[in-house]
Amino acid sequence: MGNPLATNAPDSLNKLMSMARELTGGAEMRDAIVSDIYRASREICQGAIYYEDKQKLKTTYRLDKIATSKIWGFPIMLAILGVVFWITIAGANYPSGWLADLFGVAEGYLTRAFQAMNAPAWLHGVLVLGFFRGTGWVISVMLPPMAIFFPVFALLENFGYLPRVAFNMDRLFKKSGGHGKQALTMSMGFGCNAAAILSTRIIESPRERMLAIITNNFVPCNGRWPTLILLASLFMVTGVASGLQSFATALVVMGMVLFGIVVTLLVSWTLSKTLLRGVPTHYTLELPPYRRPQVWKTILLSSRDKSLNVLMRAVVVAAPAGVITWILGNTFVGGDSILNHAAGFLDPFAQLFGLDGFILMAFILGLPANEIVLPILLMGYMSSGALVDADGLENIKTIFLQHHWTWLTALNMMLFSLLHYPCGTTLVNIYKETKSMKWAVLSALIPLSIALAVTFIVAQAARMFGWV
Repeated sequence: MGNPLATNAPDSLNKLMSMARELTGGAEMRDAIVSDIYRASREICQGAIYYEDKQKLKTTYRLDKIATSKIWGFPIMLAILGVVFWITIAGANYPSGWLADLFGVAEGYLTRAFQAMNAPAWLHGVLVLGFFRGTGWVISVMLPPMAIFFPVFALLENFGYLPRVAFNMDRLFKKSGGHGKQALTMSMGFGCNAAAILSTRIIESPRERMLAIITNNFVPCNGRWPTLILLASLFMVTGVASGLQSFATALVVMGMVLFGIVVTLLVSWTLSKTLLRGVPTHYTLELPPYRRPQVWKTILLSSRDKSLNVLMRAVVVAAPAGVITWILGNTFVGGDSILNHAAGFLDPFAQLFGLDGFILMAFILGLPANEIVLPILLMGYMSSGALVDADGLENIKTIFLQHHWTWLTALNMMLFSLLHYPCGTTLVNIYKETKSMKWAVLSALIPLSIALAVTFIVAQAARMFGWV
């Protein structure tokens, strides 16, 4: 049976609908009807509703003239996004280090306990160097950024600003053949792409909902923030004064996010002209009044419902992945580990894209969750097949440089992380929502093809012009 989300209207029906739109004035007629409905409803409300605080209503109107204006709307939106990234990056550095040190101390005690029990080396490797160290990495790197980003984003939502973002983005999504509500599902993707797939149910049009599903992956989720932030801070802002490095890192990460949004619009436009042709629909967005955020309640709820839940999912996936990676890194065939054999096999192909075999292998093994790509990569780089030592957060760049990393390697890994296929949980959600294996596979192949194309172009251009 065909998938209702994937079914396009016949070409003849599309032509008839296009002719009808031309005869009735198209979008102009629709906008005129909506304006009349809004004007009539406002007159009814003015005669039937009494506002105790009319000044608050006037304040909302005045703020909206600025926040949703064609001149200031986008600069304000970008400035707020940059501040959120800067707060997240600057605020997460110290807690991440403290947690890493804490797990390092705990690992020392665990190691001594295993030695006291005369436990075999392989058991210590699997449980401590694989299970515990991989889990500790995920928690120390992911928890601080999420504990800051999610509450700040929730406060913006509580304040009433996110609907204004959707209003500002509506024009761009309409021009790309998508739906204005896609801006809301895209915002949800900043937290978790898997949850964002479920949020596309707010889009009534099956065609436009499918556009939102396929392109949602191009905004970085919580699992990709650590990769983008870490590599930006280690390689992209090395020449910046120490006091401005957090700000510069935020700018680099915001640049990545904007590039992802541009790719989202371009892919939406391309699909709307090819696989998902159809007539764009319209919707009317009612902007709620601005509200004073309930700060502590919002922070506590977002920490519980988003940060901790997402972290638990990451830990559940990262723990067995750490064990598997340790086993692959410590199982030897022909004098070398299976991990090194796999990386060596992938390396010639990876070099075309400015990467190496270990990076591609980390992304392949990291399919269950984006959160574990960096831990797997570092496990692969270590000769023991284990993650870095307790003080490894300070030595990560040294490890990368020892494996011949340059700024191009870091840039292309950031680009590949931003654009590559969704995580396993997201793909499962896509299949459940579309009831189609075809669209689940395409949702993986389309981003992967774009990621490979972009990194290939960047790598070849950098080599051609002698930038590396």
